[in-house]
Amino acid sequence: MKAMILAAGRGERLRPLTDSLPKPLVAAAGKPLIVYHLEKLAAAGIKEVVINHAWLGHKLVQALGNGSQWGLTINYSAEENALETAGGIKQALSLLGDEAFLVINGDIYIDELPDITQAMAQLKVEPALEAFLWLVDNPQHNPEGDFAIIGAQLAQAGANKLTYSGMGIYHPKMFADIGAGKQALGPLLRHKMADKKIIGSRTSTYWCDVGTIERLDLLTNYLATGTISAET
Repeated sequence: MKAMILAAGRGERLRPLTDSLPKPLVAAAGKPLIVYHLEKLAAAGIKEVVINHAWLGHKLVQALGNGSQWGLTINYSAEENALETAGGIKQALSLLGDEAFLVINGDIYIDELPDITQAMAQLKVEPALEAFLWLVDNPQHNPEGDFAIIGAQLAQAGANKLTYSGMGIYHPKMFADIGAGKQALGPLLRHKMADKKIIGSRTSTYWCDVGTIERLDLLTNYLATGTISAET
């Protein structure tokens, strides 16, 4: 399986750090966020990674190179202007191949990757399925959640909604009907959920959406002390 790390966002809420760095190179406890991902992907046996980039993307290429220091092969999908999530994935499909691939947001941290093998097995049981998403308990900045798990199916509406983790397995056919260019992922997910094309599960490992300076500080404290602090 190949993996894609989404790394093209501007990171407005992490300014001034992101005035001179692409968001995934922002460091927590002395290590860039994206390096935590690369280490975990390599440990999981993934060999090929695609990284899209836009804002200050040349700095990602300079910092990460071809991935050999992690035992990986990294290919880059350059975007002149950020294409958002679905648009970025669509552009990178030629690098990702014809099989399902793992996608992970470059600005999250997670202690452990979920069970990718099990998720792939669940997708293969029903060939009509197009994606498997992992959800997490709702953080304080997203108390209403995003999607509900009904059986194994994900739905936009339902009780006890959880938050999309920024991690999922996607089949290329999910993006077959969207055009090139800037495309948000949310509307596509909702459309596919309505057609019962997406399944998923909850993961309980420590997770942080590093979208603000405050959350970066919380993550840095967690990595240094093992203490989970609440947002204020």
